Amino acid sequence: MIPSRLLYLLLGLGIVIAIFIAILFNPTVSIFITLTFDCIVLILGFIDSQRLRNYRVNVTRSPLGKLSIGRDNPVVLTVEARKKLAVIRIGDRYPMAFEVSAPHLQTTVAANTTQELTYTVKPSKRGEYEWGDIQVRQLGSWGLAWLDWTIPAAVKVPVYPDLVGLRSLTIRLALQSTGTMRQRMRRLGNGTEFAELREYGMGDDTRLIDWKATARRHRPLVRVLEPEREQTLLILLDRGRLMTAQVQGMQRFDWGLNATLSLVLAGLNRGDRVGVAVFDRDIHTWIPPAQGQHQMPHLIERLTPLQPVLLEPDYMGAVTRVVSQQTRRALVVMITDIVDATASAELLGALQRLTPRYLPFCVTLRDPQVDEIAHTSTNEIDTTYSRAVALNLLSQRQLVFANLKQKGVLVLDAPANLISDQVVDSYLQLKARNLL
Repeated sequence: MIPSRLLYLLLGLGIVIAIFIAILFNPTVSIFITLTFDCIVLILGFIDSQRLRNYRVNVTRSPLGKLSIGRDNPVVLTVEARKKLAVIRIGDRYPMAFEVSAPHLQTTVAANTTQELTYTVKPSKRGEYEWGDIQVRQLGSWGLAWLDWTIPAAVKVPVYPDLVGLRSLTIRLALQSTGTMRQRMRRLGNGTEFAELREYGMGDDTRLIDWKATARRHRPLVRVLEPEREQTLLILLDRGRLMTAQVQGMQRFDWGLNATLSLVLAGLNRGDRVGVAVFDRDIHTWIPPAQGQHQMPHLIERLTPLQPVLLEPDYMGAVTRVVSQQTRRALVVMITDIVDATASAELLGALQRLTPRYLPFCVTLRDPQVDEIAHTSTNEIDTTYSRAVALNLLSQRQLVFANLKQKGVLVLDAPANLISDQVVDSYLQLKARNLL
């Protein structure tokens, strides 16, 4: 039994009654009456809580499945009331490392009805977590006490990369591959592979008219070209020291891993062969290029357990080993971060080695907080120094990017929280322009 506010209020009322009786009669009578009153209240509270045992609500948690890092994952609790109206409080013992929208849930459920309660959890780190039991409190019909009990519901829950983002990207890519959006994408960039014939429309390139087909069918027809398929995409994901830094509540490596999987999904969707290498001082994980949607689940399972380490990455060694196993031309995407020109000299040399046989693409994950500090005006000395440091960091990055572009390396520098969408858009533009 857990006393309610009403029970405490009644016990406090007993003290007030005791004071008045002591003034009107004598302290002995006051103590006797007060003790009797409080005992009656406590007994009624106990009875109120025990009467609930036959009317306890039933609470179940829907299967959690795989949670996505950095996303608000919904958790649904189903409450089933019996023959009486139920006022309840629920505490779900989620992992303490998660951000949660509502630590405790409180609601009123009508008799013989079912109600769903939803809250969200936001994991900031991948791995396997222990989810505990469900703690339930139900208020007695007299409102004097709560009945408290625990429902066994312990389960281990895995936290994966951003699967929610991957599902959204799948829908987006599917829409781009069908209907009018597909035709629009083809018009934006001429491909090299013949896809189909269709009737000429306003805005079509007259050079694509198929005159033989037009003569046979007596109406103008154009050749629809699409970007070449079955090309090779290699992704090199850095898991070294710089990738251990926290950016908006997640490690930079997690943002890079989300971008890697998004790029893999886009590559497989466009019919390319996709391979991934994760490296620090050596190649830690190597997944050879392959095509087909079966490659995606395999990559997710292999990459999810990986964590960044406090080691300096060997860019040259990673590039040398990967390209030694890949003889045909490929788009090589390096996902990493940089500090300044001096520290990035090895990265520049490694990417320069890829040209002109391969198409190197350097993707870096910028901290949005540095951008905010650099572009916020201030008159205070402390914040002025911080702004000067942020501006210097950004200028150093721009110097590195200028050197990379001069050597023929494609560059994308974007805030970590936006990197997945931007790297996919860049890849699709490369495909549309037939740069590979």
